[in-house]
Amino acid sequence: MSAGWLAIAGLGPGDEALVTPEVSDALAQATDVIGYIPYVARVAPRDGLALHASDNRVELDRATLALELAARGRRVVVVSSGDPGVFAMAAAVFEALEAGDASWRELDIRVLPGITAMLAAAARAGAPLGHDFCAINLSDNLKPRSVVERRVALAAEADFAIAFYNPRSRARPDGLGRVFDVLREVCGDARPVLFARAVTTPEESLRIVALPDARGEMADMRTMVIVGSSRTRVIERVGAPILYTPRWMPEGTP
Repeated sequence: MSAGWLAIAGLGPGDEALVTPEVSDALAQATDVIGYIPYVARVAPRDGLALHASDNRVELDRATLALELAARGRRVVVVSSGDPGVFAMAAAVFEALEAGDASWRELDIRVLPGITAMLAAAARAGAPLGHDFCAINLSDNLKPRSVVERRVALAAEADFAIAFYNPRSRARPDGLGRVFDVLREVCGDARPVLFARAVTTPEESLRIVALPDARGEMADMRTMVIVGSSRTRVIERVGAPILYTPRWMPEGTP
């Protein structure tokens, strides 16, 4: 078996203090770091470390390169922001592993968790994910738009709090607005919507509006959008309000 190994690591939401010691240790041992350009840029260069940065739409190419290098005996870290298993590189690596060279299955492959943007945004606002919730990726690069909207409608009907990843981009300027239309059609109430942009970075901003006032242009690709359930509450106070979802639901709740 090759002496190489492959770690698929989450760099957290942005603040270096939120990178786990396990991930930091893997990066210190690595001979190669592979990932999307801005994520690789977060890794400090050093002697003996090769940085392989690439565009965001070549995930399987990155995964294949990582497996090939590990098979040659390299110590490889594939980096994602947040957690690598949440709409990130872990699944891509395993897709490449399943379809690739049978010998790759003997490699030492580890997934090193990180703090997700969803959890970091929720913590900044309070506890909007304090009861049942789900996460939906609004990008339609890998699934049809009809599937996105159906899942949004079903999650709203089930009264989950919903965390939305990849809410809006230049290629999808109207998608989030349509999602808000779907939510308004299903929910029919003024549940709170959190727009948490660039959480844990110097550009961080948080904004809470009622669902009837939510607009797509309030977000960009650096924004995590969390829509509360019918039970989610806003505590007004001096300074920033607290957004939370109670842990309990009364008997007879639909």
